[in-house]
This record gives sequence, C-alpha cells and structure tokens, in this order.
Amino acid sequence: MSLSKQLLLLISLLFLMIFSVNFVLSVNNIRDYLEVEAEIYAQDTATSLGLSLSPYMKNETDPIIETMIKAIFDMGYYQEIKLVNVENKPLVTLSNTTAIEGVPDWFINAIPMKTVSAESEISSGWNISGVIQVTLNPGNGYLKLYEQAKNSFYYSLATFILSIALLLLVLRFTLSSLKRIEQMAITLASGRFETIEPLPWTTELRNVTSSMNMMSNKIEGATRNLNLKLEGIGKKLQLDELTGLKRKTSFQTEMKHLFVADADSEAYILIIKIDGLAALVKELGGDAIDTFLKDFSQVLKDTADQDQWGDILVYRFVGGEFSLLVKQINLPKVEQLAKSLSASFANLGKKYNKADIAHIGVVPFNPIGSTESILMAAKEAYEQARLIGPNSYHIRAGVDPAIGIAEWKSLVFSVIDNQQYKIKFIGAVEDLQTQQVLMQEAFTQASDSHGNKLSIATFISIAEKFEKIIELDKSVISKVIQHIENEKIDYAIAINISTRTIKNSDFRAWLVQLIKQKKSLSQQLVFSLSAYAVTKDFFSYKEFIEFAHQLNLKVMIKRFETESISAEFAKQLNPDFIRLAIDLGHGIAQDESKQSFVAGMKEMGELLNINVIAENVESEDDFQCIKKIGITGVSR
Repeated sequence: MSLSKQLLLLISLLFLMIFSVNFVLSVNNIRDYLEVEAEIYAQDTATSLGLSLSPYMKNETDPIIETMIKAIFDMGYYQEIKLVNVENKPLVTLSNTTAIEGVPDWFINAIPMKTVSAESEISSGWNISGVIQVTLNPGNGYLKLYEQAKNSFYYSLATFILSIALLLLVLRFTLSSLKRIEQMAITLASGRFETIEPLPWTTELRNVTSSMNMMSNKIEGATRNLNLKLEGIGKKLQLDELTGLKRKTSFQTEMKHLFVADADSEAYILIIKIDGLAALVKELGGDAIDTFLKDFSQVLKDTADQDQWGDILVYRFVGGEFSLLVKQINLPKVEQLAKSLSASFANLGKKYNKADIAHIGVVPFNPIGSTESILMAAKEAYEQARLIGPNSYHIRAGVDPAIGIAEWKSLVFSVIDNQQYKIKFIGAVEDLQTQQVLMQEAFTQASDSHGNKLSIATFISIAEKFEKIIELDKSVISKVIQHIENEKIDYAIAINISTRTIKNSDFRAWLVQLIKQKKSLSQQLVFSLSAYAVTKDFFSYKEFIEFAHQLNLKVMIKRFETESISAEFAKQLNPDFIRLAIDLGHGIAQDESKQSFVAGMKEMGELLNINVIAENVESEDDFQCIKKIGITGVSR
C-alpha cells in the first residue's frame, strides 16, 4: 500500500473516531438540554394553567375549566393534561398518544428520552381545591433531537469530504517529491544519473533529496572515471606497445565486420613482412631494432594518413609482420599505394644501409571467402613479391565475386525456404556463483547440397543483403522456444539477431504476438547483438533494447571491447548482459592490463546492474583468474 493511501486511511480513521465521540457527546448534550427545557416548559404550563383555573375551581362542574384546559392542550405538544380535585378525583383528562412523524423507530430505540411531567396545586382562597398534572409528548423532543443529529452529521460529512480533498492535494504536493526520489533511485539503478531540482520545501524530504543528489553526482563521477579507465586500458590492449599500431585481434574483428557489413565491399589486404628480422636483431642490437621497427611503423602510419589512398587501417601482427586493410579503393589505386610503400621502404633502407627491407603481398577482399583464406592468399602474394626484387610487391588477382554471390544467393534462399539448417546449442556459460548453467548460445549451421558446411558469416551476410535474414531470425527464435519447451531447460538461450531484423516492424508485431503466447519463457530469451553493429546504428539498437525490455525479454551485447563500443554507450543502452571479446579472456592470468580491464568491467556492471560474462576461456589459469575477479559467468 502506498504511503499516500496509508496516510489517507490513518487520517480517515482518526477523523471517524473523533467524529464518533464528538457526535455521541453532542447528541447526548442536546438530549439533556431538551429534557431540561421540557421540564421547565411543563412546569411553566402547569403553574400558569393552575393560576388560570384557580377562580373557577369553586364550581368543579364549571364548563369553562375544561374549555381552558383544551385551549392549552391544543396549543402545545402534550401527551396528557389531567385535573384532579382535592380527593384526587379526575375532573378533566385530555391525552394524545399520536406519534410524531419524521423520526425513525431505530433513532427512538437508540436514544431514549424520558417522559417529562409536572404538576401544580390550585388554590381557592386559603384552601387547595385541586391539582393540575401536565405530561409533555416526547415526540417533539425526538423530532428536534433527530433534526439536530441529522444536521450535525451532514455538516460533519461535508467537513470530512472537504478535509479529505484538501488532504489529497497536500499529500499529492508533498509526496510528489517522494515519487521523484523513487524515480531517481530507479534511474540510478539503470545507470542514468539525474538530480532533483528544485529541492522540496519539506525539511526531511529536502534533506533526503539533497543526499540523493549528492550520491547521484558521486556515482556519476565514479562511473565516468571508471569509463575513462576502461577506455584507456582497452586502447592499450588493442595497440602494440612498441609501435602503437593495432594488433592482429583488431584486424580479425574488422574483417568480421567487413564480411557482415556489406557483401560487395571493395577492399584490399596488404601483408608486409620485414625480411631477415632475426639477422637484423643480431646485427643492430635490441635497442636499435626497436628504433628500426618504430621507423618502419611510422612509414606505414604516414602512408595511412594520406587521403589519396582511401580508408587505411594499419596492424602489426607479430615481430616483423604487418598488415594494411584498405577500404574504398580500386585496383589502380592500390597498385599506386604498393609502389609508394616500396619507394618508402627503399628510402628507409638507406638510413640503415639496407637495400632490401620488406616485401608486400596484396589481395582483394573476397566477400564469400574467410579471413584465413584471404590471409593465406596474401602470404602467397608476399612470397611472389620476394621473387620479383628488393622492396617489391605482388598483387594477386581475385575471383569475380558477382558469380559467387549469385550462387550464394540461390543457395541461401534454398536453405532458408526449406529450413535446411540446424540449430546447435553451444558455449554453455557457467554461473560463477551457483556453478549452474546460466546461458547457452543458439548457433546456426548450414550446408550445401553435398553436405559441406557453409561459412556462417558469409551465409548471414548474403541473407541480410537480400532481406532473407528476417525470415531466418523468426524461424530460429521459434526453434529455440520449441527446444526450451521440449527439453524443459531452465536457463537462458542467446539468439543472434541482425540489424535489418531489429528495424523491421512486421518482425516486432510478430514478436509481440509470440511473447503473448509464450509469456512464461520470455526471461529465457536473450537477444545477442554485435557490439560493432550497435555502434553503426546506435539509436536503432537503443530503441530496440527498450522495446525488448517492455516484452520482458533480455538483451546481450557480444564481442565487447572498447575499440568497438565505449563503456559510456553500454551505459546508455542498458543491456542485461555484456559478453567480453574472446581475446580478453585468453592469457588474462599473465596479462595485468586484461585483468584491470575485466575488473573494471565487473565494477561497471555492478554499478549499472549489467551481468558481465567471458567467452571461450580455455586455460585453467585464465579461468581461475576470471573467477577470482568475480564476473557473473564464463564459457569454456
């Protein structure tokens, strides 16, 4: 029961109690007053009538006696007037037993009034000649008492209603501050740090609100500092310490994004290797080779900064192996880029008295290939470049992607239309508190007509490009629900869902109807969203997450790393789960930067009520390290 209702009920009960006591006392006082007034009236009537009859009592049969008594009797509310002589013989008796209308019986029974009588002796000279007895009809008293009680009740009721109305207004005004404080607490729990202005006028509420504002500001400051710390550690994890270039894990992530983002993306991958790095280490020494690698990296950075080559991302894989991922570029341009790099390497070689420093292998991005196959082709191109000459390059021709995409489109449509795919449930996440299964992931597997497994990244990319992904996502969700019901599982299932699907109004209408039918299972459905996809269309995903929460569904952001999405964005999205990128869990036991990042994510999750989980942790040392940090769960 709300505080306003409790206060209203309490005050109403107090009012009722006070009114009841006051009403009873008031009625009793009025009754006593009416009884005293009736006694005085009866006595006055008896006295005045006795004096009026005194001259005529010499003759008891005088008709004027009865006439005078009748006149008085008819003028008032009398129950009986009786005249007796000195021998107590009745001379005149007038009575009226008619009840007065307008007074209910229950009122008469509840509040009895005594019948008032009075008498007066009548003198004739010095002798008593008779006694006049007057008895008032109590009906008149009841009528006055009932009218007074009724008026008192109605006035009290009107006062009560007016008081309650005023009380409601006061409570509404006063307790609105409590409502704002309650809403503020809810927003704090969801990671939105607001303050209440102006402060309430009530002293106690003003103090509480001031404290809440202070707490909100402090938590916001702590969260902001934690976000900055996470971003700093995240950037450090993504960059090579010596050269400041991005690492191979970032390249692999960008390639995944490239496959999913657009099947027709025109891009080239350059593999660059420093020849004979081990020999150079022996020749130049450790410090000199570090300087050489920095100079070499600077050549790549300077080239990437030139607008003429398009969008270039530079990576250092390991040792003397580097890579460039070049977007929005055609073949003539990439050949000019390779020539420019070759000339720059030659100039750098003069500084170190080395005519031959590095070679370049170039391959086009193949939208229906894989990262591994593209890197392998680039390394083959590099080997060809070594045969050409010092600091030379070789561009390997790619296959015509239009043919492959057409074949892929036909295959994807056939697989989805005939539901020739399987749902495999993988990556069981262990709840580190209960050691129970917290979640599994629904993974789609598709094969061609010969039973060969298809690249799921390419499969999804083609399905999304040709708007077949919505049908696939609907089918996968239905199969997951069927799996939950058939196997009677009690943990959650993560379902990957695409950008095109979350924007589709028909899908949302379908989902609403589905959840109405399967309301009990809603908490077991977790929509898994790629961190990269979220950053590309932040507001669409934010709106979808709010929509999913309205249906009591859960949402997870996967492959979380600060390079893809900032902690500040995660706070605004308010997901239920964040799944860290795989690389963050690998080797964490020996990497203090990764430990600091995961510990910071755990703190942020606790502040924002978000569950943080790690993915595919293989090493026992890494598992124990993550368990010690205390995040929600981990898959192995």
